Amino acid sequence: MWRFVARRTIWAVFLFIAVTFVTYVIFFVAPSHPEKLAAGKSATPEQVQQVAHYLNLDKPVWEQYAIWLKNLVFHASLGRSFVNQRNVNDIVLSAAPVTASLVFGGAVLWLLVSIPIGVLSAVKPRSAFDRGAMVFVLVGISAHPVWIGLILAYLFGYVLGVTPISGYCDFVNPPLGAECGGPIEWGYHLVLPWATFALLFSALYVRLIRATVTETMSEDYVRTARAKGASSGRVMRSHILRNSMLPVVTILGMDIALALGGAIFTESIFGLPGLGRSVIVAYEASDLPVIVGVVVFATVVIIIFNLIVDCLYALVDPRIRLS
Repeated sequence: MWRFVARRTIWAVFLFIAVTFVTYVIFFVAPSHPEKLAAGKSATPEQVQQVAHYLNLDKPVWEQYAIWLKNLVFHASLGRSFVNQRNVNDIVLSAAPVTASLVFGGAVLWLLVSIPIGVLSAVKPRSAFDRGAMVFVLVGISAHPVWIGLILAYLFGYVLGVTPISGYCDFVNPPLGAECGGPIEWGYHLVLPWATFALLFSALYVRLIRATVTETMSEDYVRTARAKGASSGRVMRSHILRNSMLPVVTILGMDIALALGGAIFTESIFGLPGLGRSVIVAYEASDLPVIVGVVVFATVVIIIFNLIVDCLYALVDPRIRLS
């Protein structure tokens, strides 16, 4: 087990270096004269040269990246914004809880929806419930998150008025000057964003769970358990669900990464001050350090989450750590 974890950790480190290097090159080397963006439009050539020296942009690419990586790893520094000189760490850390609330809350909701629907659909194939579930899958896969979010906001926020259309409330006590706060208001304002994620991803998971449960039900060890007199509930819990959920655990790690990308659309629709909105604002202002900071932070989160999922997968299925 420990060898498997060590191999995965080493691979995660190499992946981190590769992704951060490509990200640095794309945003700080490929653009022409990023030092001009940092210095401002009214800066003189001498000031631009000073900024380039301060940002180490006058050094070779590998040395630029080495200095930047050293500041990141040993000092946990993502630099400062070109626009307002604010610490990028503060920008990312203030927006990260919003995106985390959106993504992980949505993940919990889509699992709560998709697992029972997928299992029941596999247990009762070609029934009215199964056909209705497949229609739900088709709609969920075909629809864009922007369309889903707008429809939900219009129906439940504007027409029925049962949920807020936009805005975010802090989970803890409201800060000074905030209009709302606390767990209840926090969840109340995230109902529609969570539902948007759930409708999109649960459709994919219903199809996956239905297929894996159907395949597992035809395995020899399931028929053997039933022949020995095991009850249907025990067979479902101990044999079918445990083995059919392994692909779900694997794909969940990848879908968290996909959800982080889709959070940009959802945060824009519902006015959530998360990482997606920070990237859009930084892109419009050509604020490269903020964009790079968000990308690097998301990369680290995705790598760590996938490492945890791989370890959990190996813990559940011993065959994985022996391969």
